[in-house]
Amino acid sequence: MQTDWDVPIVMDDGVVLRADVFRPGDSGRCPVIMTHGPYAKWLAFEEGFPRQWANLESQHPDALAGSSGLHMNWETVDPEKWVPDGYVVIRVDSRGAGRSPGYLDIFSPRETRDYYECIEWAAAQSWSNGKVGLLGVSYYAINQWQVAALQPPHLAAICPWEGGSDFYRDFTRHGGILNVFVRQWYPPQVAGVQHGVGERGPRHRATGGLAAGPDTLTEPELAASRADTPALLLGHPMLDDYYRDRSPELERIMVPVLSAANWAHHLHTRGNFEGYARAGSAQKWLEVHGLQHWVEFYTDYGVALQKRFFGHFLKGEDTGWDRQPPVLLQVRRVDGSFQQRAEQEWPLGRTQWTRFQLDIVTRELAAEPDGTQRAIAFPAMGTGLDFWTPPLDRPLEITGPSAGRLTIASSTADADLFLTLRVLDPDGRDVTFVSGQDPRGCVGFGWLRASHRKTDPERSLPWRPWHTHDERQPLTPGEPVTVDVEIWPTSVVIPAGYRLGVSVSGRDFELPGDGPWPVAFGVTMRGNGIFVHDDPADRPQATFGGTTTLLSGGDTPSYLLLPVIPAADTGQQAAWEWDHYGSSHSDPTPTVAGRLAPG
Repeated sequence: MQTDWDVPIVMDDGVVLRADVFRPGDSGRCPVIMTHGPYAKWLAFEEGFPRQWANLESQHPDALAGSSGLHMNWETVDPEKWVPDGYVVIRVDSRGAGRSPGYLDIFSPRETRDYYECIEWAAAQSWSNGKVGLLGVSYYAINQWQVAALQPPHLAAICPWEGGSDFYRDFTRHGGILNVFVRQWYPPQVAGVQHGVGERGPRHRATGGLAAGPDTLTEPELAASRADTPALLLGHPMLDDYYRDRSPELERIMVPVLSAANWAHHLHTRGNFEGYARAGSAQKWLEVHGLQHWVEFYTDYGVALQKRFFGHFLKGEDTGWDRQPPVLLQVRRVDGSFQQRAEQEWPLGRTQWTRFQLDIVTRELAAEPDGTQRAIAFPAMGTGLDFWTPPLDRPLEITGPSAGRLTIASSTADADLFLTLRVLDPDGRDVTFVSGQDPRGCVGFGWLRASHRKTDPERSLPWRPWHTHDERQPLTPGEPVTVDVEIWPTSVVIPAGYRLGVSVSGRDFELPGDGPWPVAFGVTMRGNGIFVHDDPADRPQATFGGTTTLLSGGDTPSYLLLPVIPAADTGQQAAWEWDHYGSSHSDPTPTVAGRLAPG
């Protein structure tokens, strides 16, 4: 393997980015696999991310087998596994990060334009066959959607592996509610390797050079050379040009796409499904898996899938990709295992979109709405309300996007709504799943700030409301409104004897029990991973700490719309039966009509 360190790539404004180029030792022309981002190409995976490295070592040894690990870099491909197959692997430190000077502004139009120019530079090199593919995780997936929408002439295919495609809806503000992830992640993982950290930062294991150098700047100099992204997010509560400039027009993507999603990642899940659905390419595929978000990218399963895709489009090899099903799912089971299943479309064509009514009297997810409107109030910052099915008498599969339609009122001018899909085992314990970050994640999640309830009727679907986030519509205290809450795609097969439920609250759900709970980025993970919504500046107590009232029944049914998938042995036309939910209940709850009194 021939390795060229810190190769200069000159941008149109004269800034010089630095790239590492790993290529076969012969003089032939090869296709390129490229990444471009801020995590410092000279920061070793094992040193920068020891917890994730240890997870691969202990639980997924195939991910590290056959490699020295010397050149492994967080969320990018391992050159030792790709160069021997005839690929050139290029890593570029983005502007202002690692070895590249300049002003650091993540996901900005300037950064995206830089990526475009890097692609075109690579295609023109003597060792390149002119075809460039993009492959990486998270940040290195998100910016694939961005740059592909600019249509670089020599971009041949992309594989965004777990990466959001909407800077507002996916990455920063869930349903309009600020996700604190950027505040936790940006200082250590981005600013921590900003160009100019120099002697205060890590060194490269191969060259001994400064990973965030060669310059060493003062802290004021560093601050002046980067955008204060956490403050900018707090200062832009609505979807304005700041977010639009960082969110691609997915319909402009024309190259082949393999969108690889994780069922449970609060930054990425939605974006991979939306990217697949909206990309303009006639050649696109969706793959969905589970486990921590760094795992399957490196395992034999993931690498084989990637190489079949890129071998077909970058090298013209007969990899069998022409027979690849449009959708490949790893369907989740409650024991932590997965069932691999090929599908022809997303959402699945045989989906039975089924309403599960929120019955305020029985606290059940019921088949039919109560004929009488009823109400129940809960402290907005409290644990909220739970609704459960009775124990199932047959398996139930939920696979696809979901939505909740709720009628609510607040004692204040706004209310945040958090919907958490859950499963209980026969002993009444929460079933949890290894998610993108949390070893004990829940089934599915939806969020909405009630003042952001406005939807675009042309873009909304019953199972995926499209909120515009361009206008704040305050609540009148005590006056009911109907809201549609998007619940991100999920999958689970629930056995007989188990129960499906939803928690409705005004704060992040937390799994019950005493733990111990893992901690990452200073966040205690209790079902949501590190992706929580508790910034007091975004959620002031005076506005969001009031009382929320849920109404259901009569003319204002509140319900979940869930994607029920019929069992294979019942045929595609089989209907989900509610007979096993039937039961009779007393009716002690008073009716509520019209305007509610505050509180």
